[in-house]
Amino acid sequence: MAKIFAIANQKGGVGKTTTCVNLAASLAAMKKRILMVDMDPQGNATMGCGIDKHDLSRSVYDVLVSNRSVTQVALPTGESGFDVLPANADLTAAEVELLNVDRKERRLSLALREVEDKYDYILIDCPPSLNMLTLNGLVAADGVIIAMQCEYFALEGLSALISTINRVAETVNPSLKIEGILRTMYDPRNSLTNEVSAQLHAHFGDKVYRTVVPRNVRLAEAPSFGVPAMYYDYHSRGATAYMAFAGEIIRRQEQQRLQQQEKKEVVSSWQ
Repeated sequence: MAKIFAIANQKGGVGKTTTCVNLAASLAAMKKRILMVDMDPQGNATMGCGIDKHDLSRSVYDVLVSNRSVTQVALPTGESGFDVLPANADLTAAEVELLNVDRKERRLSLALREVEDKYDYILIDCPPSLNMLTLNGLVAADGVIIAMQCEYFALEGLSALISTINRVAETVNPSLKIEGILRTMYDPRNSLTNEVSAQLHAHFGDKVYRTVVPRNVRLAEAPSFGVPAMYYDYHSRGATAYMAFAGEIIRRQEQQRLQQQEKKEVVSSWQ
């Protein structure tokens, strides 16, 4: 059964979409079955995978509004090795149309339930705002990966995002949790970067991923070629960082699985 992660931040320009695309490619390179869901009407994640958002016959809009199945809409990315549920500007209309639909915040969750056995990981790229599309992503997810820059205003945005996650967990998705915090556009030469990073460790401890994603020109250039960074420049620091991040994700999941197994064994021994 797939582990579903929403990659989110209510602040734009923090590397959220870059993280979604490159983590999907890196996990696929590690032989994991991956579906990436683009929930942003800008369609940047879709374009970053080499799929032309202007040439889509169907998109995630059809899944949310017209009850199309994921298998009818998802597209392969070719050499990148994962599937994409693409998005374009049509998705803007979905937010309005969903207001009058039953179980409007669960539309994505219900659709993904039909394919969760087909994938190991499903990654949802949420838009940089709190709206019905983001809510659908959070309700569908098991956990949230927060991509953030180590700067002052990012901390304020983080506080708002955590409040949102807590509200969703209290109301519509009790299993939702913060999976981890990924530091992006990281420059260790900047004193503010180091200060904010220290504050994150102090407040969130192990929730902060060990991997950091550096500022990297190759990461910024890759989307214009329609490929993840590892297929644009495999040896770039950005591509290397996301491969390391994928490895960390997999190790964390294995540790959690073992811990759950140990708990079950302890409970069964008491019975």
